[in-house]
Amino acid sequence: MSTVTHTSGQKRPDVAPPGRPTGRRAEAAGGGIGGRIFNGFSHLFLAVWAIMVIYPLLWVVMSALKTDSEVIREPLSLIPKSLQWDNFARAWTAGIDSFFLDTLLVLVFSVTLTMLLGSMAAYALARYEFRGNRLIYWMFLSGLTLPVYLAAVPLFKGVYNMNVVFPLLGPNKHLTLILVYVAWSLSFTVFFMHSFFRTLPNSIAEAAMVDGASHTRAFFSVMLPMAKPGLISIGIFNVLGQWNQWYLPTLLMQPVAGEPKNQVIAQGLIELSVNQGYKSDWSGLFAGVTMAMLPVLIVYVVFQRQVQSGLTAGVGK
Repeated sequence: MSTVTHTSGQKRPDVAPPGRPTGRRAEAAGGGIGGRIFNGFSHLFLAVWAIMVIYPLLWVVMSALKTDSEVIREPLSLIPKSLQWDNFARAWTAGIDSFFLDTLLVLVFSVTLTMLLGSMAAYALARYEFRGNRLIYWMFLSGLTLPVYLAAVPLFKGVYNMNVVFPLLGPNKHLTLILVYVAWSLSFTVFFMHSFFRTLPNSIAEAAMVDGASHTRAFFSVMLPMAKPGLISIGIFNVLGQWNQWYLPTLLMQPVAGEPKNQVIAQGLIELSVNQGYKSDWSGLFAGVTMAMLPVLIVYVVFQRQVQSGLTAGVGK
């Protein structure tokens, strides 16, 4: 090892410049051979996973721009000979427009009610101690353990019997699907927002009430704006889950004689494929699938950072 002689005549080992570790320290800082191998495998896994996710989406979009003969003869090809934009117009006029309107109508009210009721229940359970608090909380959580398929028969019978008493409820009614969506999404919303509200400082709400604000005003004016990252995250999850839901609409939105047919986008795509018969309008069906998944992708891309910050906000506090 090289040495440096000082004016006093003493020798001391040469010291590496700051910020440049040597020897074992350099190996530890760089992760060593094992760290590099792990990083290589992790990057390889992420690359394979990205291909597995992106390729099917790209395949659906490019198939929507092909002709029916290209879809059948070259199903795995990603490059159409010519772009068939009229496939989207044909799919839209075949019924996708009404499916979109019905889906948006249901989601606007169901997501709004889910977020309002879920955040209010989560705030009360997270901030106030009262008899039965934990029991109510665990009852909400128990909804996460119940598959919706187990409730199919009582739900189906209850909806059809309720139509006798409440004409606005029953099969093929938007209000029925809205209320069922709210009940179906409420458990996870309360669970998520309960954990988020517990991370917020209680002193701010107490200061607002000292200034004369009621509990309701403190919740809507102070605590709810502070919980905006969590609200955006759980809101995106509810939109995605309810937009892609197929089983509940198929169970409850059955056509009724003498009434207009009300169907959401997932039902509409299935009906398009079934009603084709021997026509086999595959390009139109792919165009319909593309239009159905584009809003979901746009919502996630636009709110991606908010979703990530909402998921990690509770960890960083």
